[in-house]
Amino acid sequence: MADYVLVHGAWDSARRYEQLAGDLRAAGHGVAVVHLAGLGSRKGELHGGITLSDHADDVCAAVEAAGFDRFVLVGHSYGGMVITMVATRLGGQIDALVYLDAFLPGDGQSLWDITGPFEHAHYIDSQKFTPGLVAPIMGTDPGRPRHPLLTLTEAVRFTGEEARVGRRVYVWATGWSPSPFGKFADVARHDPAWEYHEVATSHYVMNDQPEATLAILLGCAA
Repeated sequence: MADYVLVHGAWDSARRYEQLAGDLRAAGHGVAVVHLAGLGSRKGELHGGITLSDHADDVCAAVEAAGFDRFVLVGHSYGGMVITMVATRLGGQIDALVYLDAFLPGDGQSLWDITGPFEHAHYIDSQKFTPGLVAPIMGTDPGRPRHPLLTLTEAVRFTGEEARVGRRVYVWATGWSPSPFGKFADVARHDPAWEYHEVATSHYVMNDQPEATLAILLGCAA
């Protein structure tokens, strides 16, 4: 059996993983679903000073609380930034990094660095009257709370620990267009060090194709 740590995206919540977490537990695996500071069930903690490092801290705390020695680390969307930073700290404990239609930063890159003019304008313009707090971007539920800007501008710095990760898996949702994730999918598709999957679904892979997502994650336990 394996242990799984699930990290949600920006303007989102841990509830996104309810079915997937239940299915993994039903298959006999351990699961920790991370609640990121300022988002979802922790929206009451939202403030403009929350950073990407703070969200990586949340993941590390969840791993420690769950008592996982080794685990599969899964990140959706913005969660790809978070799991990459966690890998720079805990890479030797990670059996597989799984990017579910997620951002894939390189060394020294922030989410700002790997997005374009459209996203940049939104990040800045939508927080003018709520400094440091960015409104949901196009394609997300406008009823969701804002997201801390600093998580989008802080860069990941590689330490060498990330090189100790056992496996790297990318899952691209091909049913969402236009998608900002195609260029990251291309990296994984053409690199033999990666395991690459395509799922014909919207951005919310785990909700629209729960069986396909479960099968991919169970494969990481093999």
